[in-house]
Amino acid sequence: MALTGVIRPGHCQLRVLDLEASIQFYTKVMGLKLMGRDASGRAYFKCLEERDHHSLILRQAHKPGMDFYGFKVRDTHALKQIESDLRAHGVRTERIPAGDLLETGERVRFESPTGHIFELYAEKKDVGNEMGYLNPDVIIDGRIGISPIRLDHWQIHGADIDGSRDLFTKVLGFSVAERILMDDGQSDAAVWLTCSNKAHDIAFVRDERDNTLHHLSFLLGTWEQVLKAADVMGMHRVFIDEGPMRHGITKGTTIYAFDPSGNRFETFCGGYDFYPDMQPTVWTADQMGRGVFYHTGELNERFLTVVT
Repeated sequence: MALTGVIRPGHCQLRVLDLEASIQFYTKVMGLKLMGRDASGRAYFKCLEERDHHSLILRQAHKPGMDFYGFKVRDTHALKQIESDLRAHGVRTERIPAGDLLETGERVRFESPTGHIFELYAEKKDVGNEMGYLNPDVIIDGRIGISPIRLDHWQIHGADIDGSRDLFTKVLGFSVAERILMDDGQSDAAVWLTCSNKAHDIAFVRDERDNTLHHLSFLLGTWEQVLKAADVMGMHRVFIDEGPMRHGITKGTTIYAFDPSGNRFETFCGGYDFYPDMQPTVWTADQMGRGVFYHTGELNERFLTVVT
C-alpha cells in the first residue's frame, strides 16, 4: 500500500526510576545501541537495524510510564496537512521546535481522548542500520542480548477508546485490524489499529485509568529468536509476565516481561499482512483469553491489571 500520511511508529519517551541501571538493561539485555544524551540527561537508543537516529528515549523520573508516543509521517507536507486535519476535528495541537529531541525535526503534538500524548514528525537524521547502503552484508555481526529489529507498536489503556479509535481512523488514516467486543456484543473492549500493512501499529484497551501504558513492543524476526529472548531474560533474571506463546489476535508469537522500573515490554514476532480492504477480525468477550493467549486461553491477573 502507498504510505502517504502517517507511516509508522517512530519513537517514544519512557520514564525510568534509575537511569543508569536502565541504560545497562537496554544496552546489555535488550541489545539496543546508545546514541547519546541531551542537555537534560535523557538517553537515546536505536535498534541496530533501524535507520533513524533513535526510537527509544529514557528519562529519569519518580514513577515509570510513557511520556509520549511519536509517529513518523511521510514528509513535511503530510505533517502540515495532518495538523490542519486535527484542528478541523477540534483537536488542539502544539508545535515542538526542531532540536528539542536529538537529531529530530519539528513535531506536532496533541492529546488523544484517552489522555495520551502523541506527536507527529517528518524529519529525523538517517544514521543507517549498521550494514550500510552500498553493497551491504545481510547480517550484523556481534549482536548483544535480545537485539530486536525495531520498535514495533504499543498497547495503551484509557476510558474513551471510542474517541481515540475514531480520531486515529477518521483523521490519521488508520484502519481497524482486530477488535474485542464487550459483553454487550457491540462496544469495543479493545482495538488494534494499523497505519501500514502490519497487523497493528497501536492498540487501545478500555480502562478507567487514562494515559497508561500496558507495553511497548519490539519486533524479532523468527519464533526461534523469541525463544532466544526467553533464554536471555532467564540468564539476566528478567521478570517474565507471560510467554513464550502465541497470540490469537494478530497471530504473533510473544513474550511479555518487565524492565527494572516495572515498565512492561514485549518481544514479538510474526503477524500477518493487512490491507485496507480487509474487514476487521472480531473476537467476542467470552473468547478474550484465547484471543490474547491462544495456547492456554487464560489471562493472569497481573497481565490484566498492571499498567504504568
